[in-house]
Amino acid sequence: MPTKQASTTSAQPTLSPWIVLLLASACGLIVANLYYAQTVVGPISMTTGLSSAASGIIVTLTQLGYVIGLLFIVPLSDIIENRRLATFSLIILILALIIAAFAPQSGLFLMVSLFIGVGSVVAQILVPYATYLTSEEQRGRVVGNVMSGLLLGIMLARPVASFITSIWGWQAVFIFSAIMIALLTILLSRTLPARQPEPNLNYGQLIISLGTLLKKLPPLRRRALYQASLFGAFSLFWTTVPMRLANDFNMSQQGIAWFALAGVGGAIAAPIAGRLADRGLTRILTGAAMVIALLSFAITYLFQSNSTTALIVLLIAAITLDMAVSGNLVLGQRVIYSLGNEARGRINGIFMSIFFIGGAAGSSIGSWSYAYGGWALTSIIGIAMPLLAFLYYFTEKNTR
Repeated sequence: MPTKQASTTSAQPTLSPWIVLLLASACGLIVANLYYAQTVVGPISMTTGLSSAASGIIVTLTQLGYVIGLLFIVPLSDIIENRRLATFSLIILILALIIAAFAPQSGLFLMVSLFIGVGSVVAQILVPYATYLTSEEQRGRVVGNVMSGLLLGIMLARPVASFITSIWGWQAVFIFSAIMIALLTILLSRTLPARQPEPNLNYGQLIISLGTLLKKLPPLRRRALYQASLFGAFSLFWTTVPMRLANDFNMSQQGIAWFALAGVGGAIAAPIAGRLADRGLTRILTGAAMVIALLSFAITYLFQSNSTTALIVLLIAAITLDMAVSGNLVLGQRVIYSLGNEARGRINGIFMSIFFIGGAAGSSIGSWSYAYGGWALTSIIGIAMPLLAFLYYFTEKNTR
């Protein structure tokens, strides 16, 4: 179908529901590649010869590649035509997925894991891209809808990978994803309108400006730290809860996958938060998200047995924690996208890289806390993360 040029200086139209759905689906399918390996590192390690002690580096390298992409590729969306940049990055992702599926040994698999992370940053090119094509009044709703797709991708990746692996093996996960991303690349390149930025910086200046933007934009720092704390708690939970389910409730891999699938219900908070933010409720909803995250861990601390009641409480906590994290993410992105039009790609890259560092920290702390203190220590740390964000939240009125 024909496309039209979308410049940053032209009048901002209303995005059609079809384009919003396409962007939401694309973000979910792309970002899921960061999480497929988390639940199948065991089978991958057995096939590639990677030791069980070193298997965690697969996820670490994927996340590291994502942060590299956030800092060095996403900012390019402020100087390079966005559709072309997204297409090129998706081709990198497709090639990395194909190589991963047929990697004969661990060294090659670990190397392409890094590039899977780099290529997956296309999701963070498409989210700010959507804001360029809509008005300020509808920005929260559009971001909420697109982010709900992204968050569904994050939450569905683990159970989908487990189910596919149990039937066809872990290689099928990467082959299936490569096919889906290839079809998606063709669809995006032929459907999305072009968006040509009007750059006034070269690439070197662009990268240097990341530090300047972080220094000059207090709301960016604040929202990034809020989300880093909540996403750290989220990663802490989902890193350790499979171990608790297996150890305390004797759940199989498929049982854990069904539990993770039930937790996907929390993604409904993203579009709701976007709509309420459009009504001026961003600050009060931010505080509510922190309290909900805190209480989610608190109730699991009170029910630490291996009873049915404890399992139900754990499932409720999974849903409410996901709601808090997904809702606050949309609130944060709505705030940061109002800070600068031509710098929106860089601002988003800074924001996402900081909060993904928080997530990586949560995963690392979770592995340690569960090994040395069980669920009791893990849940206490899970309470502390949103609590610290909540205390920082009370200083916001002084920095407006």
